[in-house]
Amino acid sequence: MTASAVVLGPRPSGRWARRLSAVIIVAGVVAVLLPLAWMLSTSLKPESQVFRSPIEWIPSTFRVENYSEAVTLIPFWRYALNSLIVTVPVVIGTVLTSTAVAYAFARMRAPGLRPLFFLVIAAIMLPAEVTLVPSFLLFKELGWVGTYSPLIVPAWLGGGAFNIFLLRQYFLTIPREQDELARVEGHSFLSILLRVIIPQSWPAISVVAALTFVDVWNDFLGPLIYLTDQKLYTLPLGLNFYKDIYNTQWAHFMAASLLALLPCIVIFFLAQRAFTQGVVLTGRR
Repeated sequence: MTASAVVLGPRPSGRWARRLSAVIIVAGVVAVLLPLAWMLSTSLKPESQVFRSPIEWIPSTFRVENYSEAVTLIPFWRYALNSLIVTVPVVIGTVLTSTAVAYAFARMRAPGLRPLFFLVIAAIMLPAEVTLVPSFLLFKELGWVGTYSPLIVPAWLGGGAFNIFLLRQYFLTIPREQDELARVEGHSFLSILLRVIIPQSWPAISVVAALTFVDVWNDFLGPLIYLTDQKLYTLPLGLNFYKDIYNTQWAHFMAASLLALLPCIVIFFLAQRAFTQGVVLTGRR
């Protein structure tokens, strides 16, 4: 490197690339936060000010009572409990079964295992709507429609193709020499999973757990199809009661929606470091 290059610093093309990256990042942040800002602003307004033009981002009258009223207009906490009743077993089942299947794909050697893995990967590209009708007919024959079983049981039957792929890629980053050393010490296939693989895989497992929680907590289509009793409704279905054919109580709707969003925000911040580390490491190899 010449002295002139040191004095002049980075090339103009490099500076423009960084500036363009900064603009794109800022635009992305604004695109994500703007709807949340509108939700927060609307949740603190009287109903008469919600659609006032131009938009008042800072309400002239703060109405904090919208939050207490929102949770009483509908059985909000009952629906939140129902969401937990569905979400927690699904997260547990997804983590356990996807970990087991991914470990088999990453470490076992058997005829036809690689084509089977490619078949699982192909399932990622299959839209959920394609299997909607066959799944409904199956669960109807089993007598599960109107219960939580169609929402919970599938999570215990493999954990999902994407989660299997994510964990399998992470397991491949763990040296096989550790498995061989554990076998010399007399550990079984299952013992190696519990004592060697899982303790080193918490970042990826946390990613799977966090993504599954957010996905199930916010799921609207599944409960809409399979739940028939309003007492069993989850939060996404319950929030729909703030709307009717004549009117929508937007201030209360936004207040309740923000309350429903809080668990996802908490989960994200708790798992942020694990999420970043898991995604980076699963991209290796």
